[in-house]
Amino acid sequence: MAQELGLDLVEVADQANPPVCRVMDYGKFKYEHSQKAKESRKKATRVLVKEMKYRPKIGVGDFATKTRKVEGFLSEGSKVKITIMFRGREMQHPELGRRILDRVADTVAHVGRVEVYPKQEGRNMTMMLSPGQATRRQREAAQAHQAAEAEAAEAEAAEAAVEGEAVVEAAEPATGTG
Repeated sequence: MAQELGLDLVEVADQANPPVCRVMDYGKFKYEHSQKAKESRKKATRVLVKEMKYRPKIGVGDFATKTRKVEGFLSEGSKVKITIMFRGREMQHPELGRRILDRVADTVAHVGRVEVYPKQEGRNMTMMLSPGQATRRQREAAQAHQAAEAEAAEAEAAEAAVEGEAVVEAAEPATGTG
């Protein structure tokens, strides 16, 4: 029957009693199956782990720059491993590194959350941040931050509208006289 139709007889379930077979175009079936697999690979998310290294005696500007970069990585969807590197006598004060890691976590709380809390590994202290859902406290802080930004944007828009009205009022007397 399969030969008459120009198709293939494919065994589907060989363990069944009796074995189950289907009449189908096997080449077309394999092609469609490979296309589905290709499509599912496209939709799969690959999480990259980026790393940012800090030092205990980091300056304000360097801290801000590195933290902005970490924020960008998190917003792209990558995980970020933050490393504090200690040298020499800096090893005597791990609390300095801990403070820096806490500041980074607080600064990027609106785009990510702490996945692995800070821990000392030899001369390095590491912490892992992941993008997405933050803890409830972090989400609330992020919402407050967004609300403040929205209020600032509304204030700017209102100020621009007032300036626009002043320009229109100034233009009206000139057009009304002539």
